[in-house]
Amino acid sequence: MTSNICAAGLLMTLVFSVASVLYGQESHAAKPNPIPSISADMGNCSVVFTVVNSDTKPVDNAKIRVRISYGFMSVRRLDLEVGTNVDGKARFEGLPSNLKRALFFRASKDQLRGTAAFDPAKTCTGEHTIVMTPARDDEED
Repeated sequence: MTSNICAAGLLMTLVFSVASVLYGQESHAAKPNPIPSISADMGNCSVVFTVVNSDTKPVDNAKIRVRISYGFMSVRRLDLEVGTNVDGKARFEGLPSNLKRALFFRASKDQLRGTAAFDPAKTCTGEHTIVMTPARDDEED
């Protein structure tokens, strides 16, 4: 009788252990990776970028840069930079909607480069993909 109780207890412990491991893996896999973001604090427009290589695989830790020129004769400038997460995603928030021209975003990592244009005056919220390719020798960072 005692051995049956011990065996049943051991079986229950094993079942709960397996269930907790499986549940832990499912809940871990379901968590999305947080998207790094930076805010210009100049408006309510935003854009999310997905950076991929030529094989359409996400590029993690790629740096995306933008220069925002604004004010009288666009003499004021704000430089922003954010890195991508493991899914190749990054977000720029607080972009102004009253710019005179589109914003050009430049992504780089090692010898890979890519660009994208976003005009918050036309579309205040957007999602774009930047395809990175090997940089030419005459390209600057």
